[in-house]
Amino acid sequence: MSFLPTTVKEMRQLGWDYVDIVIFSGDAYIDHPSFGTAVVSRLFEGFSSFAPRHSVQTPSALGLASGPFSHSKRKPKNKKVFRFPFSVFRFFTIFVKNVTTMHNKQALYCVIMAGGVGTRFWPESRQSKPKQFLDICDTGKSFIRMTFERFAHLVPKENFLVVTNARYKELVLEHLPELCEEQVLCEPIGRNTAPCICYAAYHLRNIAPEATMIVTPSDHLILNEAEFYNIVNDTLSFVDKNSALMTIGITPSRPETGYGYIQKSDNATISRVKCFTEKPNLELAQVFVQSGEFFWNSGIFVWKVKDIIEAVAEHLPEHHALFEGVAPLLGTASEREAIAQVFAECRAISIDYGVMEKANNVYVRCGDFGWSDVGTWGSLYQLSRKDKYANVKPQDGCYTYNTRSSIVSLPKGKVAIINGLRDYIVVDTDDILLICPREEEQNIKKYIDEVKYNTGDKHI
Repeated sequence: MSFLPTTVKEMRQLGWDYVDIVIFSGDAYIDHPSFGTAVVSRLFEGFSSFAPRHSVQTPSALGLASGPFSHSKRKPKNKKVFRFPFSVFRFFTIFVKNVTTMHNKQALYCVIMAGGVGTRFWPESRQSKPKQFLDICDTGKSFIRMTFERFAHLVPKENFLVVTNARYKELVLEHLPELCEEQVLCEPIGRNTAPCICYAAYHLRNIAPEATMIVTPSDHLILNEAEFYNIVNDTLSFVDKNSALMTIGITPSRPETGYGYIQKSDNATISRVKCFTEKPNLELAQVFVQSGEFFWNSGIFVWKVKDIIEAVAEHLPEHHALFEGVAPLLGTASEREAIAQVFAECRAISIDYGVMEKANNVYVRCGDFGWSDVGTWGSLYQLSRKDKYANVKPQDGCYTYNTRSSIVSLPKGKVAIINGLRDYIVVDTDDILLICPREEEQNIKKYIDEVKYNTGDKHI
């Protein structure tokens, strides 16, 4: 049987009136006489919302998280069985079918862009350890770790590439110990997203020329991963059948001036992109949101390796010439020297401006899955749980009086008493204290420049 049923009708046609979930040695299995046994490394988390009605143990109770399924012929021994009514089981098979049958996981790669410095989160984010390696959201995991785990449900660990600054190579391997050194592509200097993506694409062409790439930033937050997987699978299906450059748009919840926008051409699930717009002023952002045609640009892309290389050759010919010239050296002992030469000569430019705004085969799949780039202290404030005075602060060691609508970040073990602030950012580190009105956080870059001018790089 090559697929899992996704409707009650299909299940009844197959004679399914129950499904057993088997827990054995840390794995879960789907077990049914007409299907055999399929090993399931992680159960679909959304399934848990239905479990209490049917006296079924939830995935979290079983110590499992969300994710797709893979198949195995091996039969578990000493199995522990949980029986689910098929009407409940069908809820997550829709997700399973897309992942297991439509995409060849061996031909799917994930490229994580992790070279940024995260200056807007200064002084917590530093050149020595930028935002993607921090647990700013207090989840117990760094951003890059959450990003890897999110896509590890879709992509084998050996099919990940991380493109980062050479100085962060060891940090990447520390946070992602599943990867080997060859999976970390080191930029000698940051040149924006187009050279970053070119490096990964031309590298992949040498080892998997027919591959599909998912390209993602390393430091975004996604709260509804079940819906996110559905959207990613839609994009994968589309690029499988079309020569398309896909991006993912976010349904805007407010007129945000800190994001770029994508205008789609129609109301289809997957729509051709009409235009990209850089960060607008507030008045224009309000028009965008009211129109219903504009969506936030997530910076997440899906395309086939050959399609993005063709687009680079057409729209960024100078970049194509540089990377094409060193392509035979990628993956060899001469790669580092060759890439140093390329990055010294290539122009810094974003993939949006260099390719996506010019190509005529750009499509967008829009949705709402609890996305945020968590790009500023202000966005972290919006996302975080607040106390009764609308403050975001540590649970321990922070005492506030006559203080409202402020965000406070302290080192562990530090005690702070704050009196009389309203709408402020307070960030304390071992060597820097920042106190700034929330409405003026755009000045953080100016503060960094002044500190650097007076004290050098030691506080940057």
